[in-house]
Amino acid sequence: MRTSRYLLATVKEAPNDAEILSHQLMIRAGLIRRVAAGIYSWLPLGFRVLKKVENIVRDEMDTSGAQEILMPGVHPAELWRESGRWEKYGPELLRLNDRHGREFCLGPTHEEVVTDIVRSEVQSYRQLPANLYQIQWKFRDEIRPRFGVMRGREFLMKDAYSFDIDAEGMAESYRVMYEAYERIFTRLGLETRAVAADSGAIGGDHSHEFHVLADSGEDAIAVSTTDNTAANIEVVQVPSPDGERPAPGVDMASVDTPGVHTINDLCKALNVEPDRTIKTLIVRGVDGPVALVIRGDHELNAVKAEHLEQVIKPLEFASAEEVKAASGTDPGSVGPVGLKIPVIVDAWASVMSDFVAGANEANKHLTGVNWERDVSGHTVADLRMITEGEPFVTSSGTHGNVELRRGIEVGHVFQLGLTYSKALNAEVLTDKGKTTPVYMGCYGIGVSRIVAASIEQNHDENGIVWPEAIAPFDVCIVPIGMKKSEAVRAACEKLYEDLKANGFDVLFDDRDERPGVMFSDMELIGVPHRVVIGDRGLKENRYEYRGRNKSENEDVDADTIIDFLKSRRGTIL
Repeated sequence: MRTSRYLLATVKEAPNDAEILSHQLMIRAGLIRRVAAGIYSWLPLGFRVLKKVENIVRDEMDTSGAQEILMPGVHPAELWRESGRWEKYGPELLRLNDRHGREFCLGPTHEEVVTDIVRSEVQSYRQLPANLYQIQWKFRDEIRPRFGVMRGREFLMKDAYSFDIDAEGMAESYRVMYEAYERIFTRLGLETRAVAADSGAIGGDHSHEFHVLADSGEDAIAVSTTDNTAANIEVVQVPSPDGERPAPGVDMASVDTPGVHTINDLCKALNVEPDRTIKTLIVRGVDGPVALVIRGDHELNAVKAEHLEQVIKPLEFASAEEVKAASGTDPGSVGPVGLKIPVIVDAWASVMSDFVAGANEANKHLTGVNWERDVSGHTVADLRMITEGEPFVTSSGTHGNVELRRGIEVGHVFQLGLTYSKALNAEVLTDKGKTTPVYMGCYGIGVSRIVAASIEQNHDENGIVWPEAIAPFDVCIVPIGMKKSEAVRAACEKLYEDLKANGFDVLFDDRDERPGVMFSDMELIGVPHRVVIGDRGLKENRYEYRGRNKSENEDVDADTIIDFLKSRRGTIL
């Protein structure tokens, strides 16, 4: 490809709303352009990267035995009502009506549609196992789209769905997909970690997320200090507190705390440590407000809270008005003493004594509070987030201590079980002639998100450093003084044709620009291998080579440049 005939839309500055580096570089390198909040056009350079990611994903899915299909992006409401998700999914589901007033939605995921296909087309166990997948644009109406394509409203996704006759078959399909994902991310040149995860709105009981490790990642993941054990921080089991709760040592007393609304303010006002205080959070419950209590230095784990049978899913904090109606005060002054609503206490808060809590009265707190003596009728549960340095406990034992890393979720695999097949009556005949619902798995990869995640993991001060497998071009040719030198032009043209004939994706920068501009653009867009041709080098029959991840140039004999570049394939990342 010649840059003179290519829409190479590089710019020097990123827009002010580009908050993270991948968004900034995708704009500056001319990969994407914003159309509306969370919605982007992919320009030629970005589309090349996107297609290379897509092709690797497709190749491994086909190798695994999955079959590619294409489902509609617009779904009838009836299917989502059958599964029960029309009301449950929330405002991220963009609903619309056609000219006849019939209700539809833009598909954020396709469990309902694919289950409808299987219940219509698969009747016998002999047709199982089956795995159907697609690579298609989806839409989720994010409340605050941000970070470019990392959290956009429209995104390209590979979603696959497996169907098996029993739970054992589902587990085997899950294993096959898990291993396919490992191969995909290895081929993409990404450092990833598979972590145990919560299934969330998709449903099911068993799932793993695949995270690209990057300091800018939105998700906190826990990794073991001694082995490869890893999990989303929200599903890590917190170790039980040691010892018994000490007996009360002081009487409960009310103290004035004007203007105190946070734990930090409280600790300063009363000269106490955060682990001697508690936080009381009011959330919406199935039968009315519910109070969740954690230690002052801990954070509430929303996923664990959502699994409480008393709590509405997804977790919703009560409004200020609802908090006042339930406690008689504002959110910053709530405490468990005297509350007339259900109180659920985190295990680590439940072993505290003589602690500080809100008094359910403005500008006042209680000191010397104790469970049972001052608060009774509460229940105890695991409610808090794990913290770094604590033991990493799983069902198989302890795996060293927890180290917290940042990750960008790029893939998620689920064992759905019978969640959708029962709801939509997707049944087959067994070898005994009886009907049984099929067992499902669901496997997603964020194709467009991978592009941004790769940049977050692979960049330097000059721009993007693509893994070679997904770079938009393999090699760029940069001429020096081509407009004045016929020899340089001829050498560039010959190398351009020779590289293409040898299977390289080549970008020939034939613009009438200064060398510094061309070098800067080629580094910005991240072409892995650069060959510079100029009169001075030609006199000695040599070209100048630099790898994108190197800081020094190399002189290469012009007669051996093709073999040299072949030998350098796979050396970038």
